[in-house]
Amino acid sequence: MVKKKLKKLYGRDAREFFNQVMVEQPLLPFLIPLGLFAWFIERWVVPFSNWVPLAAAVWATIQYGRIKRRTTVEDLNKRWKHLILNTTPTTPIEPCEWLNKLLLEVWPNYMEPKLSKRFQSTVERRLKNRKPKLIDKIELQEFSLGSCPPTLGDQGMRWITSGDQQVMCLGFDWNSHEMSVMFLAKLAKPLIGTCRIVINSIHIKGDLLLSPILDGEAILYSFESTPEVRIGVAFGSGGSQAIPGMELPGVSTWLVKLLTETLGKTMVEPRRLCFSLPSVDLRKRAVGGVLSVTVVSASNLCKSTANDIGNCQSSNGGATYGIADNKVSQTFVEVEVGNLMRKTSTSKGLNPTWNSTFNMVLHGETGIVKFLLYELDSGGVKFNYLTSCEIKVKYVHDGSTIFWAIGHNSGVVAKHTEHCGQEVGMVVPFEDINGELTVSLVLKEWQFSDGSVTLSNSLGNGLQSSFDGSTKLQSTTGRKVRVRVVEGRALTANSKSGKCDPYVKLQYGKALYRTKTLTHTVRPVWNHKFEFDEISGGEYLKIKCYNADMFGDESIGSARVNLEGLLEGATRDVWVPLEKVDSGEIRLEIEAIKNDHNNSLQSSSSKAGSGWIELVIIEARDLVAADLRGTSDPYVRVHYGSKKKRTKVRWSFTKHCLHSGTRHSSSWKPENP
Repeated sequence: MVKKKLKKLYGRDAREFFNQVMVEQPLLPFLIPLGLFAWFIERWVVPFSNWVPLAAAVWATIQYGRIKRRTTVEDLNKRWKHLILNTTPTTPIEPCEWLNKLLLEVWPNYMEPKLSKRFQSTVERRLKNRKPKLIDKIELQEFSLGSCPPTLGDQGMRWITSGDQQVMCLGFDWNSHEMSVMFLAKLAKPLIGTCRIVINSIHIKGDLLLSPILDGEAILYSFESTPEVRIGVAFGSGGSQAIPGMELPGVSTWLVKLLTETLGKTMVEPRRLCFSLPSVDLRKRAVGGVLSVTVVSASNLCKSTANDIGNCQSSNGGATYGIADNKVSQTFVEVEVGNLMRKTSTSKGLNPTWNSTFNMVLHGETGIVKFLLYELDSGGVKFNYLTSCEIKVKYVHDGSTIFWAIGHNSGVVAKHTEHCGQEVGMVVPFEDINGELTVSLVLKEWQFSDGSVTLSNSLGNGLQSSFDGSTKLQSTTGRKVRVRVVEGRALTANSKSGKCDPYVKLQYGKALYRTKTLTHTVRPVWNHKFEFDEISGGEYLKIKCYNADMFGDESIGSARVNLEGLLEGATRDVWVPLEKVDSGEIRLEIEAIKNDHNNSLQSSSSKAGSGWIELVIIEARDLVAADLRGTSDPYVRVHYGSKKKRTKVRWSFTKHCLHSGTRHSSSWKPENP
């Protein structure tokens, strides 16, 4: 046995040696036949001296020794690199002066405007959901990060290895006294008036982590731990009906907590953010998309015994909660994207399979798909939350899409698709228990701010959900939008009676319509057609679906659809998933048509040498208090030639006057009623 192993080892070594010699000595195939020919002559014709075989043996020995030395050196280098990457956590500190000099050059004209715009949208969204009791309404008026950029790697930078992933760690220190973030706050009762809140300084200090993914096509960045945050808050008056410039109790603490939690929930390891590095920029801003999510299965769910009281050891040594071992569990997964939620069917066992597919709506150019795992009890009535995981989606400016999630040991699982319609399979570990979730994702559509749509081969609609509920100036485009409410499917029935008598309400601008009520069906067919005057400025079609009931109608879902980018003669046929419910979709057919009445008015006006002027009075500010209680009931009078019009008291107002070739827009909403 030993002799056979030695023969195999020597034979493999000889083959490797021969291959290396053939690579280094390309003339060897010509020298071997020449040597054989000389040996034939020496053996059978004319005998040579014995130095020829000796010279060949010496040459072969030298070549063999050279190849073995080079192979040994390469093997030692590989072992040394592997040892450094897996045993030494950090590399020596490197200076970063060049990086800060570069940042000083690109900060004022490039990075500061982009970061200000992004942070402003984030702060506005969080302000709507959380505010102190002393403030009734707060509005962000100004947002500027100033001309002082943060300092990166002041104490140097180093590379950290986490498994097979390379992470660059460098210090982040931002101490700016030039920023200007201004809020206008309307105080709640019993306080009366407004005040201005200004953030004029900020200090953030922490350790920033940068991790390249997808062969350098994107960078994930986050803080290693919650950074040290200090902000300077100043208070001022907000006009004639304002309180003095004094600090409101609890407001400074609220702003500091809001900013700290924002950083902690979005930028602290392992909740990473993504910065893409596209080779081509299509200069398109994505405002929404449609994502198909298939929850395939789960595997290796953690089993726990009764002695462990539901605990088991995770891979890093910590205690995690698992599924009880005394019975086969029934589990299901709830998929969440914003307010849109869908549930899979239940499946038994520690390796359940669901294969449930849902269409989800993304808000903006990024989105988070959350997967929540639940376990049903033995009676199938109650369910317990077990764990969760999430996948993040980001649009890249070259038209591609990046998917990434947190992997094992805080690593990263990242995938990249070049165009819509490509299927991506990902295996994502759960956060609190041992186990993995297998999902399949297909980005069917991206919709852009200019109205254009990037479609896959299987989808042709312009569906988008709104992330902003703010009112905007409503100016018509001169066209009409025809919306046909075709049908619905999988609508939610009443939990007590089990019946569903659905109807739909549509709101676009100030116009409000509703369909008829159909009885005892979860798949109604309405085929009702409505027409709206098209509004510019990003107005959304609001959809609300109700279940008619004797004791009060029950909401069974709502949604919003973007109507920008409609082309005349083209019809959008879309299935709109309803939000805040487990199931339900409404089918709409949307098309833009010419407004014949408006065209006839414009043609007659052009013939007479006159046109229409539209005056929309928006709002008023800093009005003088006319009553003893410090309030006013304002209205506005408009005089134009012989025309005299007046607004309603404390209501929005729109009037039309005849004029030659001029059009102007404004609106009325008094600030201090």
